[in-house]
Amino acid sequence: MTDITPIRCIVADDEPLAVQLLESYIGRTSRLVLTGSYTHADEALAAIRSDMADLAFLDIQMPRMSGLQLAALARDHGVRVVFVTAYRDFAVEGFRVNAIDYLLKPVSFAEFTDAVDRAAKALVPKAATNTPEADRFITVRSDYRQIRIDHDDITYIEGLKDYVKIYTQSRPRPVITQMSLKAVQQALPEAAFMRVHRSFIIAVARVQSFDRSHAGLPGADIPVGDTYRAEFLARMGC
Repeated sequence: MTDITPIRCIVADDEPLAVQLLESYIGRTSRLVLTGSYTHADEALAAIRSDMADLAFLDIQMPRMSGLQLAALARDHGVRVVFVTAYRDFAVEGFRVNAIDYLLKPVSFAEFTDAVDRAAKALVPKAATNTPEADRFITVRSDYRQIRIDHDDITYIEGLKDYVKIYTQSRPRPVITQMSLKAVQQALPEAAFMRVHRSFIIAVARVQSFDRSHAGLPGADIPVGDTYRAEFLARMGC
């Protein structure tokens, strides 16, 4: 298998044996990294909102919130979903919330790996249109309008639960849009921007000073999280 970036995943199912089976399958799949297992949908939602996952394996019937409701919220945070359920009748609803796959229990390892293959393809960011305009701008919805922001104008981006603030050189106030930080990161060129904290993306060229724990940018001192420190220091030439 080729070397690829691991897919962070979570499992949510109110049946402990079902959770254990998926955990064992994930452990046998090198491209997956399990970041959490939950028996309640609200616990899984907290993990999704904390940017702990790229992919979620969800049951349909769970206490307090259904897997379908959770999947709709996961979609808003850029997290893709594979349903693993005993209920055949919800397949249509599953695909309406943009599920990658709908697996019926009991799930074989072969069925599981087929779903993972589809997920890996779905999680590859779509190539940007090869035009100067597409290369230079990100377009977001803010104040009931579509706002085009030049990549070179961006200083940093802050994620706040269900929306982000995009700070620029030219605007006195940040542009606020209802997106996940992950979705914004996927829309920006990797060579020019990097995630340095669960709540922050920075423009690499805007860094004026730094140490192991902070990046100094115009008008802001951005924390560098433990998870991102090694990559940040490497990008800074250390």
